[in-house]
Amino acid sequence: MGEPSAYRGAAITGVGFTEFSKASGRSVLSLAAEACRAAILDAGLEGADIDGVVTYQYLNDSVPAQAVAAVLGLGDLRHILDSGLAGQAPCYLAAHAATMISTGVARNIVIYRALNGRSGQRVGSARAPGDAADLRHDAGLIAYPQTIALWARRYMIETGATEADLAAVAIAQREWAARNDRAFRRSPLSIDEHHASPMVADPLRAVDCTTEVDGACAIVLTSDERAADAPHPAVGIRSAAYVLGRGGGLDMADSSSWPDLSRNHTSLLADRLWADAGLGPDEMDFAQIYDCFSSVVLFGLEGLGFADRGEAGEFVRAGHTAPGGRIPVNTNGGLLNEGYLHGMNTLAEAVLQLQGRGGDRQVPDAETGVVTSGALQDGSALVLVRR
Repeated sequence: MGEPSAYRGAAITGVGFTEFSKASGRSVLSLAAEACRAAILDAGLEGADIDGVVTYQYLNDSVPAQAVAAVLGLGDLRHILDSGLAGQAPCYLAAHAATMISTGVARNIVIYRALNGRSGQRVGSARAPGDAADLRHDAGLIAYPQTIALWARRYMIETGATEADLAAVAIAQREWAARNDRAFRRSPLSIDEHHASPMVADPLRAVDCTTEVDGACAIVLTSDERAADAPHPAVGIRSAAYVLGRGGGLDMADSSSWPDLSRNHTSLLADRLWADAGLGPDEMDFAQIYDCFSSVVLFGLEGLGFADRGEAGEFVRAGHTAPGGRIPVNTNGGLLNEGYLHGMNTLAEAVLQLQGRGGDRQVPDAETGVVTSGALQDGSALVLVRR
């Protein structure tokens, strides 16, 4: 089964990064431009070739696509998009860009995420807004980690999972991070060290929480015609899915309307994602699962069908997601360790793996992979293939 016609005419060919740091000392616009230039060059293109720019942000923490296009000196643009989807966006926007290219709206599109997420506006410690914010704040759910903790605890109650299961995720991903020079956290992590880490929002400890950084990441999608001449193997989209489950969308918590806080969006989109791909979880060479917090990986492993209900923790503890495991997960160390760019670097890592450019963390002979974007009620996913 080939790629759906909506995506068949496009491929991902380039990725670009800035340094990830605690304090960049630079404007977000400068970071965005650097990552985009790097991705365009990596794809074997020039600025004049780019006719589409796409980005996303959270609470105005980034810069608009038009501004980046101006700084890059791009020519006449055919497509511009600024999205407010935040961490749900990377897979969704990649599928969107592929559709724009496949239907002839644009030829070459760069997608970027840029922010000073450590020295500037920090999601993890900010008062989270929303239509139900006043009620949520009165209940003590003020910052994002508290909301995730609510879901994590519900999952533990429903499935019998323990803190050792959360620790297993953090430990396995730290093994991958040790192989990644770009990762912000790289030192080995033991279960005792995990349990000694400060509690942020019960049951989540500091090492269960993402690493906020300053930085930027970008990818480039191009037409199949141009992809054939790209310096690196083209990465195709075999299937894509987005879902917003009933009861979600009013507020980041949605605890009063969401039917099951022990499952996230992956359990709703998985059947469609696999059916459209003509492939299943057993045929994936790796998985890059959105991991702003360790508990979200457990949701994703079960939602996508890699582990049965309530068995994700045991699956991770058995070594299946670590280097040499059955299904390598978050091979860059994930957002927990490489840095929190709201999943753009999660998608970029999948591209690098399929292009055979993972270095010390390369999954041998990787030809297929699944990527997710988003933590709770809504999110997106891709099944990617090496052409």
